[in-house]
This record gives sequence, structure tokens and C-alpha cells, in this order.
Amino acid sequence: MPYRDDRITSPGEPYPLGATWDGSGTNFAVFSQSAERVELCLFDEDGVETRYELPEVDAYVWHGYLEEAEPGQLYGYRVHGPYDPDRGLRANPAKLLLDPYARAIAGQVRWGPEVYGYSLAGGDDRVPSTDDSAPYVPKSIVVDTAFDWADDRRPRTPWHDTVIYETHVRGLTWKHPAVPHALRGTYAGVAHPEMIEHFLSLGVTAVELMPVHQFVHDHELVSRGLKNYWGYNSIGFFAPHNEYSSRAGQRVVNEFKAMVRALHAAGIEVILDVVYNHTAEGNRLGPTLSFRGLDNPSYYRLDPGSPRYYTDTTGTGNSLNVSNPQTLQLLMDSLRYWVLEMHVDGFRFDLAASLARQFHEVDRLSAFFDLIHQDPVINQIKLIAEPWDLGSGGYQVGNFPVLWSEWNGRYRDSVRDYWRQQSTSIGELAHRLTGSSDLYEATGRRPWASVNFVTAHDGFTLADLVSYNNKHNEANGNANSDGADDNRSWNCGAEGPTSDQAVLALRRRQARNFIATLALSLGVPMVLGGDELGRTQQGNNNAYCQDNEISWYDWGHVDQDLLAWARSAFGLRRAHPVFRRRRFFQGRPLRQLVDNPEEAEIGWFRPDGGLMTDDDWGVGYAKSLAVLINGPAHAERDRHGRLAVDTSFYLALNAWEQPLEFQLPSPEWGGPWRVVLDTSEDRPTYRPELMKGGERLRLIGHHFVVLQQFAGTNRDRSTT
Repeated sequence: MPYRDDRITSPGEPYPLGATWDGSGTNFAVFSQSAERVELCLFDEDGVETRYELPEVDAYVWHGYLEEAEPGQLYGYRVHGPYDPDRGLRANPAKLLLDPYARAIAGQVRWGPEVYGYSLAGGDDRVPSTDDSAPYVPKSIVVDTAFDWADDRRPRTPWHDTVIYETHVRGLTWKHPAVPHALRGTYAGVAHPEMIEHFLSLGVTAVELMPVHQFVHDHELVSRGLKNYWGYNSIGFFAPHNEYSSRAGQRVVNEFKAMVRALHAAGIEVILDVVYNHTAEGNRLGPTLSFRGLDNPSYYRLDPGSPRYYTDTTGTGNSLNVSNPQTLQLLMDSLRYWVLEMHVDGFRFDLAASLARQFHEVDRLSAFFDLIHQDPVINQIKLIAEPWDLGSGGYQVGNFPVLWSEWNGRYRDSVRDYWRQQSTSIGELAHRLTGSSDLYEATGRRPWASVNFVTAHDGFTLADLVSYNNKHNEANGNANSDGADDNRSWNCGAEGPTSDQAVLALRRRQARNFIATLALSLGVPMVLGGDELGRTQQGNNNAYCQDNEISWYDWGHVDQDLLAWARSAFGLRRAHPVFRRRRFFQGRPLRQLVDNPEEAEIGWFRPDGGLMTDDDWGVGYAKSLAVLINGPAHAERDRHGRLAVDTSFYLALNAWEQPLEFQLPSPEWGGPWRVVLDTSEDRPTYRPELMKGGERLRLIGHHFVVLQQFAGTNRDRSTT
């Protein structure tokens, strides 16, 4: 390879890390504590490589400045140093390495023996490979960060007003007829006016994008003609994934920024699902693409007794070493970059419990959380934890610090079990409907600490949840052994597609039950993208590798009735502050409720109209419940000091298969009442009929009805 050093005109600076273009040239800086020397490698349009030794090293940061290196320049690094896996050292200059701070990345991994740091011929990872990997691996790109943000402003939607829509960049628009072909499956597609209108019509205030950090399609999947569709296999924590862009090279960065700008203009926030717990390099037998070759012991958690091996709490082969200051700096620099430079509004942290593992046990006061809380940029945005990992003690729902919201797995399990008649107590359900105070209130958190969801990318879609008793992941090629067995018996009749009208009616009603429950529960609702359309994955509950019709949203076959119903349910939430409380309900003693019902914020009733007693709450088989939310008694002031006064609502839930009559509370609790949401109806309809306190309301099996106190005003009618 050509080797020159005459164009290194300056040693440059050790900070900032990465490739920084200043209008005249580019400063290159990369960290490696184990390196003996580092080469910067530049590539021209024909792939011809020229190497330059970085001339300076300060505090293990190797750096140099090139005047001729301009935006669009492809580059990488080669690290010279010890290759001794038994000591955890894996430097191999035959392997071209991505810059961990690269703002854009070109190309994908072309799988072959060349991308591995050891010789595949012998299969011993202690024997280094001499095959050059440069033609087979992605390249980093020098980026011009200039962008016209115009008057972009963050929506800063309060947590209690937030409705999250979890979606996949590619799958969302790949089959959308109104999105131009060139923009389908791209960042530009997400921001297309048709998509923005769809989000707004559903009441969505934040789009949560599944991983958009540059990721790698696993060798094993590619060899079987599949892809890592979900993208939980990051290799570049600063670079937007290049396959989601309609533009090549460094222009992917501007396309991402333009998407954020357009969504912000519509009042929609952007939340990124980020994977900082591991990388695409896998275990000791994985490829050498970046971190492993730069400084293996600094970036990864190695087995203290045998550093040749990795400590894995993520199930992916490796775990990032967040106890190392340089790795912590990488994560914090990445987070700040996406907030300050890319203008995103929050993050959902995949397997967040792994980030709390300072040594072995999960420690919520670990260095990572200390930095988050102290950082003046990151502590001002939305932070969501997936509060578990695969290690010992990894299930941490309810245990994250006060700034954090959490995917509430307890909510998902309880609500599912209630509607499918599994053993969950009425008391458990009541906690989930009212914000999970049992999980969050004692630590000073608010209802918005609970991100409520019934379905997410990892599992069944809503349509499949009510249609399949068993997973059907055969297309994944693992003999249907992958994915969780999370559905159990539904008693919904024949599994999968059917022409039985009674079965179809029950399935549709159950789907509406879930939507209504999610929309009207206290906390932050998260909708799995496509559920409102009736999207099916044909029973596949682990479609991580299905970049095809199994995963793509089918906009040509939208369930229009379900979509209208979802819009109505979330419209009810949006119109009424009783469903968006900033504080938990304050319970009152039973005697006080009986004597002064007008002062009660909330009252729980049996179907016979009597208040729930202590004995009623623990009954595991009970599947009927009613709750009255007293609008005037719950009034709160918003962040501007305005008093939010609302009407009262009565919610009746019957998960039994049989019909059941509910007696409305006596008149002193309020009334008259009228039905504003009824899951027995395919489409939302307005009912003018009024019911008085004490009257009987008949619910069929698997049925949810919402009544609103009628005040006789135009505002009262318009909000439904």
C-alpha cells in the first residue's frame, strides 16, 4: 500500500474525537490505550488506499491534521500493537477499523474470512489473520455538519401529554402508495406529509424510531438470505444508518436532520431507540470492525479470570464496558451529539439494565446514571429505559432513577392477562390503569414514569395477539424455537385466519379492548406502529430478521374501522385531562367515600354498584370492574398555572365470556351519563341517550364501555 507522511502538516488536537472539518482541513483523533502506533487510511473513489501515521498521542488519543481531507473523504484506522487474546489484547493492523466517532459511514460488511481478526482456517482466535479487510468493511466519512435548521424548535411536549408511536424507518413507508418510490423506507419517507398527517390524526406526539445508529447485518443471517431488520446490532454510535437514506455518502446526515425538522414543525418529537449495551462485533469469535481492534479491554467487559472471553449480559456475545471512563465518554458524547447536532428529543435505551452494571450487580447509581443526571444537556430530554437485561438480577422494572421513564412490562402482562382471562387480580389491574403507583410513587416519580404498552416490536402485533395462541416463527429458520412463548390461551376460536364471523367479531372486540385500555390508562401510552391499521406478521412474534412483507406495513389493506376507532379512543384521551394526570390519584378511606362522594378523585365499584371492599381486591378470578373518575375533584394546574377542570367518567370492564349487567353508581356520584366509547361497536358512534345513576348497563362478553357525565354543553359533546 502507498505510505506517505508529507501531507501531515500539523499534529492537530486530541479533542474533539473523530474527524472534524474546520473549513480548511480535517483533524483526526482516535483513542487507543493499547496501541503502539496508529495509521490513518484514506480511500479514493476507486478504493485506492493511502496510509498516514498519526504523529501525536496525548492521554492515549492519537491525532493529526490533514489540510486536503474534505467532507466526503472515506477513511479508517489501522492499529499496531500486541495481539494477545489471553490478555484481552487484539490489535491487528491487517484490519481496517471504523472510527467510533464517525458521523457517517459508507457501505456494509461483505462477509468473508478477511473481516475476522483471527485465522478462520484454524479456528483459533489466538492466531492472528493477515488478510486485509479493507475491501470488505464499511468506511468512515468526513462530514460537513453545516445545516439550515431555519426556525426549528423542540416541541417539548410534557410527559403527561405524550403519546409514543414505535416504528421502523424502513417498514413504515416501504409499501405506502402516497410516498414516492425513491423515498420509501427512508428518513425522508418518515417525514412525508402523508405520514405526518397520519401521526397527527392518531394523536401521536412522539415518534420512537427503532435503531438508526449504523448497524451490521449478522453473518449468520446473511448466509441464510436474511437481514438484521430490527437493527439492534450497532457499530457506529454517531452515524445514521445509511440504508435508510435516499441519498448517499455524508448526505445521509442532512436527510436525517431534515426529517427531524419536518416532524418538529408538526409538533412531533423524535425519540431514538439506542443500543449502547453491546456492539456488532460479538464474542471472541466475531469480526474485528472497530472497537475490538482499537482497544478491546477498554471498550468491552472481559472475563476478569480469563480476558480472552467476554462477559455477556445482553445475549449478543459482548457487553460494553461502562465502568471504563473512555467508554462512558463515548456514550455521553454520542448522546449529546444526537441532541445538540441532530436535534432529537429523547432516547429509549435497549437493555438498559446492562448499562447499570458497573461491575456485576445492577446498580442504578452507577457511573452512567451519575453522568446522565449531572449532564445539563441530557438531563433535560426524555429518557426511557427498557428496564431489564439477560444477566442475573436484570429485571429492574420500577427501579430506575427519578429522571427516567420505563417500559412497564408489568402493565403489558397485567392488561393482557386480564382480557384473556388469565390469573391476575383486580387490584393488579387497578394499579396498571392508574399509573402503577405501586412501582413508582414511593421513589418520588410521577405516573409518566410508566410507559404503558400492550404490544411492541418484540412480540406479536395487536392483530396477531388476538388471533394466535402460538408463535409462528418458521420463516426465521430456527424451527420455531426463537421468540417468547408469550401468548398462551386466548379462547378466540380457530387460530390464525378464519371465516368464522363470531370468532372474527371477538378478535376485533378484543383488539378494541386493548386500544381503549391503553388510551385511557394513566401514564404514557406507546402504540406499536401498524397496530392501528390491523397489521399482521402472520403469527411471527420475533420478526427481527424479516425485511419483507412479514414486517412491512401493508397500506393497501388498512382496517379502516379499527383506525377510526383508535383515533376516537386517543382523541378522548387528548380531549380530557382526567386521562393525562400529572399526579397519582389520592385514594380515600371507604367510609369517607360513602359520606362525601363529591370529594373523591376516584371510586372503584363492583358490577352491583357497591364500592369495592378489601376482600374484593385480591380475588384472582374476578374479571369485572368499574371505576368512576371524578373530573372536578381531580383538577390540576398545568405548567402555566391554568386549572384543568374536567367532567367525570365511568369505565366498565367485563373480561368474562358471558354478558354482565353493571349498575351505575347512585346519583350522588354524578350523572346523567352517556356512552362515549363502546368496544362492541366496529366504528365509533355518538349516542345521545342519557342514563341516570342507579340504572343498569348491560355488557356482553369481553366488553369495555366508557360513559361520560353529561353537562349539557357544546364542549361536552364536541370532545367525543
